[in-house]
Amino acid sequence: MAGRIEDYALIGDLETAALVGNDGAVDWWCAPRFDSPALFAALLGTEENGSWRLAPAAGGRCGRRSYLGDSLVLESVWESISGTVAVTDFMPPREGPPRIVRIVRGIAGRVPMHGELRVRFNHGSVVPWTRKTDPRTVVAVAGPDAAYLFADGGAELTVTKERTSIDFTVSAGESISFALDWTPSHAGPPARTDAGRALSGTLGFWRDWTAQCRYQGPWRDAVMRSLITLKALTYEPTGGMVAAVTASLPERVGGERNWDYRFCWLRDSTFTLSCLLRSGFQHEAIAWKDWLERAIAGEPADLQTLYGVEGRRNLPETLADWLPGYEGSAPVRFGNAAVDQFQLDVYGEVLNTLYSAVRAGIAIGEHEWSLVAGLMDYLEKCWREPDEGIWEVRGPRRHFVHSKVMTWVAADRALRLARVAGLRGSAQRWRALRREVRDDVCRRGWSAEQQSFVQYYGGSRLDSTALLMPRLGFLPADDPRVLATLAALRRLDDGGFLLRYADVPGAAVHEVDGLTGGEGAFLACTFWYADALAMAGRETEARAAFERVLAVRNDVGLLSEEWDPAAGRQLGNTPQALSHVALVNTAFTLYGTRRTDRRPRSAARRERPLASAAPN
Repeated sequence: MAGRIEDYALIGDLETAALVGNDGAVDWWCAPRFDSPALFAALLGTEENGSWRLAPAAGGRCGRRSYLGDSLVLESVWESISGTVAVTDFMPPREGPPRIVRIVRGIAGRVPMHGELRVRFNHGSVVPWTRKTDPRTVVAVAGPDAAYLFADGGAELTVTKERTSIDFTVSAGESISFALDWTPSHAGPPARTDAGRALSGTLGFWRDWTAQCRYQGPWRDAVMRSLITLKALTYEPTGGMVAAVTASLPERVGGERNWDYRFCWLRDSTFTLSCLLRSGFQHEAIAWKDWLERAIAGEPADLQTLYGVEGRRNLPETLADWLPGYEGSAPVRFGNAAVDQFQLDVYGEVLNTLYSAVRAGIAIGEHEWSLVAGLMDYLEKCWREPDEGIWEVRGPRRHFVHSKVMTWVAADRALRLARVAGLRGSAQRWRALRREVRDDVCRRGWSAEQQSFVQYYGGSRLDSTALLMPRLGFLPADDPRVLATLAALRRLDDGGFLLRYADVPGAAVHEVDGLTGGEGAFLACTFWYADALAMAGRETEARAAFERVLAVRNDVGLLSEEWDPAAGRQLGNTPQALSHVALVNTAFTLYGTRRTDRRPRSAARRERPLASAAPN
């Protein structure tokens, strides 16, 4: 059975990644890319769907684990009566095939070790033909896929149809290493790796990369771990960043909100670019911008909300009925039907990204200026249409307030870019659009009864995206409507964390997205709340909200998408890029060198903080 979501640590090679449990099991790995089929899918089923466990024969979970310094090299330590042993897991940055390296090192005494390798291709559905090719090598082959296990001498490998068993004893001062490579089946066996040299090279890579970070404020360890995680979620060949490395981890255990997040979302671009540039990683920011431009090339009407890591557009959603789902949370989905949705906000996200790049001194070419004009021409025609919105609802389209706000952002950023690019011929139209959209939102998106901005025109629900209004520049942080909305959003409090929006109590089907079951508190929204508090001058409360989220990171500093305050556990796909991007951005808001000390009206500071108890 898979562990809790927070039981897993991340390793990766900048093209794909794997999750390692605190019981020594690698329960998730897609190869050769993030969005390829998994050959370890026990996370969504059982060990029979693919897993590689390597731990003391006595079993149990490790007593402690950590990353080695500022790296993605994981060390797990078990202590027992017979001795102490450490397992070091990592994936070297890609030079050959994708590869997981595991080094077992004896620290004290003598510890019997046992491993079981079950390779299952195509998301756990295909059992390969497995055989030894020599006493230290095992190959598993099925169709286009092959996996090679290389072991040091001293390990006994026993192969059956279902599994490869690994048995050995390690004494103090000894080490035994293993490497598992994926290759196309027609390519033949890859070269064996020198585990020690691979470890040294991997640590050196991360040491050099993290040296660029310029954040020096409080909670630097959390910021650095988030930045390393974001780097690990980046597909190095193209610069695209996946939302998470997993698929179909539930937003509520037993529910149906189980989505595939192994793709690149346009809306993440603004948050990501800002985060990377602030932190000193301009190379990654440029690569992300270049990926964005390639992905959205074509007609503005064909703009998608998400793309594959290489810019692929066709991402059909399918159901994997052979997998029972994480803790029985079905259905299991691969691909994402949101790719076909109309989400108006992404136009604003794209233009905000280009504007952020220009502000940071990143050059953009002539074709990008024409892209600005093309996107705005399309947006002028379609912004009055309803859409599925930022939360990708699977219910009816609506006039979501955040989508309209992002239309204002698009017009505002286009105007700012026009001053640089000389697109002044369109400036008058864009200025009129910006004014019209703001008037529309303030008239139809504001509820006098609720004393807040609402989720969609004509509705009464609150939505955490309203917290982004001052950050986006739509309204100032001390605007009475912003302050009133900030106060009203306490109603989305769930144990000190913020929901995206509220369910109807007792409703069988959610009124907004048409799905059954609830969801956890959304961690990025709680960071947004901290940002809004800080911008309103309520810094003590902002820091408390920020630190509440930091407290629910797992033991190696990772965050998933959501948090269940009642059960005290993480929910949703993991590690979640948006959660870690929000962490870094909030750290800069609170402690970064660019933070302003300008405080708005004192009335804002007298507002009651978000409760750390049950929702109102």
